Amino acid sequence: MELSRSEQKRRMKQLEELTEELSALPLGLLDQLPAAEEVRMLLKETADLGRDGARKRQIKHITKLLREESGEALYTFLADHKGTELRKKKQLHELEYMRDALIEEAIASRRKAREKQQDFNEDWPSKVVENIAVQLEAVDKRELTRLASFFAISRNPRHSREIFRMLLAAQEQGRRQELALSTCSVVY
Repeated sequence: MELSRSEQKRRMKQLEELTEELSALPLGLLDQLPAAEEVRMLLKETADLGRDGARKRQIKHITKLLREESGEALYTFLADHKGTELRKKKQLHELEYMRDALIEEAIASRRKAREKQQDFNEDWPSKVVENIAVQLEAVDKRELTRLASFFAISRNPRHSREIFRMLLAAQEQGRRQELALSTCSVVY
């Protein structure tokens, strides 16, 4: 799935928020940060800057450097030391992206079917649903394609919300299974 410009901007904004949170950490914790030495030094320098333009430019510069690194290690570090709010927000944005990609694919498939004067039904083939199923194993693929087709036909936002709820439930179920597996391995 190729990212749209809007999605790229959203992800950069999330990374910028992460950088803001990291810059607020105590200097002692910044030494433990799983990032390049240059990033740690720049974050330490940011602590001395006020709330003016220089700080904003510094944050944007650090964000640009972090774009090449894996953000997951930083989110994990921040969650361990400051809470999980940013990680939850990032995961919700990922689910929104999946939902939007599915809806766009359904609308495009319906448009193609109408151009070819074919019926568009609930069983249309979806590459996006297959990609989602790889990431969220607990998701009901048939129900996702059904809801996406309903949205493509009616444009009723209720179907979009229901898709999001399904994705959220599948993500939560996957998290519970991971937790159960890790708990079982600790017991033995």
